[in-house]
Amino acid sequence: MSEKTTSEPQTSRSSPPRTEERQSTPDILISESDERFFQSLYEFIEHEKQYLQCPAEGADELRYIIYRSTFNKVITRATAYKRLLMNIKAEYDDVIRALKQREDETRAAQRALAAATSHPKSLSTCQRRAAMLRDRVSVLQRETAELKEEIKRQKSSKEQSTWIPGLTVAESEDPENLERHLKHLEAQKASLLDRKSHCVSLEVKAELDAELQAAERHRDQMNAENQRLRVLYQRLRFVFDCLSSWEEKEQQVSLEELLGSTLENIRQASVTDDDGCSIDAELFEDEEPTGVDESKLLTDYLDRFIELFDSAQYEDAALHAARSPRGVLRNLDTMQMFKGVQGPPGSAPPGSAPPGSAPPLLLFFRALLLTVSAGDELSAPLSLQMVVGSLQHDALQLVSHAVTQKKLTFTEELGDVLTEHAQKMPREADLCLALAAVVYEACGLDRKTALSMCRRGLIHNAAEFMKHSRDLTAEDCIWVLCRSSSLSLLQLLTEPRRGSAAVLSAGVACVSLLVVPQQQQLALQLLDSFVSRGRGVLKQVILEDSSSSVDIWTDVASLCSELNRSDLSQAVLSVLLDQSGTRVLTPDLEGARLMEHVFL
Repeated sequence: MSEKTTSEPQTSRSSPPRTEERQSTPDILISESDERFFQSLYEFIEHEKQYLQCPAEGADELRYIIYRSTFNKVITRATAYKRLLMNIKAEYDDVIRALKQREDETRAAQRALAAATSHPKSLSTCQRRAAMLRDRVSVLQRETAELKEEIKRQKSSKEQSTWIPGLTVAESEDPENLERHLKHLEAQKASLLDRKSHCVSLEVKAELDAELQAAERHRDQMNAENQRLRVLYQRLRFVFDCLSSWEEKEQQVSLEELLGSTLENIRQASVTDDDGCSIDAELFEDEEPTGVDESKLLTDYLDRFIELFDSAQYEDAALHAARSPRGVLRNLDTMQMFKGVQGPPGSAPPGSAPPGSAPPLLLFFRALLLTVSAGDELSAPLSLQMVVGSLQHDALQLVSHAVTQKKLTFTEELGDVLTEHAQKMPREADLCLALAAVVYEACGLDRKTALSMCRRGLIHNAAEFMKHSRDLTAEDCIWVLCRSSSLSLLQLLTEPRRGSAAVLSAGVACVSLLVVPQQQQLALQLLDSFVSRGRGVLKQVILEDSSSSVDIWTDVASLCSELNRSDLSQAVLSVLLDQSGTRVLTPDLEGARLMEHVFL
């Protein structure tokens, strides 16, 4: 092991010039933990040197062991360049082993030369061998020097890679890349300084907020005083008009009677806010804002919203947008701004919500519902997006409040969104289906309303709703049955109630369900229920089914036979064969119909 190889790490780690160069590195490039780590390495090296009593200069095996252990600590801590450092260490160890082997060969050659020179007879032979050994030594020294240069270059590359994060070793050696990286860092610094110049301290912000709240309270007081003066002006104007009319009519009544009747009229009259607003136009006609002034007011309002939004005051910005004049900020574009704000990542950089606060999108929705006037509704697109966004943020109670208070525009798409959420979230299915039923019923979608009731298990309520609905057809009833597959609902719909016809014809229902593979068992279960209660029940159902002809029941028997239910097929056919001639199929005189032919 050569002297330069073992002593160079000491020079590069502990010498003052390198220490000063390391300290001149910008603070942004070396963290405090790295500084402490390097300091501990230096202290470890010095302590081990003193403990092992390593010589200050020259090659020494103990010094090599110390630096090798230090290098292992650096490799263990490294992350991005661990593989590179391990390759460097492997090559470094190979070089050290080669140097030691060559030094051992040199020492052996020197011992052989010394032994040879001690025998005069072989002096000439030893001289020749000595010359060969000197040549070999010179070659080894030259190769050693080359290896030292290679180690030095690799060590400098390794150290340089730790100075400039974000650059590879090759990029760190390229002056153009270094220049571009420097410009990038300068641009980042300028951007940070510019952003800092636009910020104010929390104390200043708190003072401004307090001043703004005081100004709002003063404005409310002035509005109340202004309203009081408007009412007073209205009453004085009424008295003035009465006195003017009294003078024009040549004082037909006394002044005392006139004032008495006028005051009584004032007591009975109610001056509304609308009247006050009409007075305002006349009283302050000269101060009415022009189109330019109104545009400026809107611009100032928008600027205030942008200021609140950029400063991450999302709750105030949401209320400001919800109260915007003419609803200029109550739209989908404003909603997209709040939707684009990411959730709290642990800190609050620009474009993220403060930690622990509600999502900005929900703050905007709450502000819209809070400020919507009684009897008014949000637009259909905004209502739909509000329900979608609230469900995504697990704010079902907000949706429930909006639907029950009728603050949304009800559409079929809104009800479908609630129904799909009920299918995805079984724990919230009952409430979502109830809200969907409210929406569907308001939109006149009776079959979807009935289906929502069935999915909630309200079979009897759904049957009653379908019975009293004037818009539901037989096809709509079959549509509900195909999606609910409820035998109880089918029985309620096909069963006559208190002398009135059934909601759905039993024959039509059986034919419609038997042709659908997924609903065949439902129709067979209905027929089985008729047969199980006695042959007379099936006969009564067929005879009282005024909406089904003999052909329909014949189709029912044929379909049952195809499904290997010959018992049901024979039961239906027996009822049909028992009928001879023409007879009334229903006791209802208005709905009575005659058999057109006898089934043969």
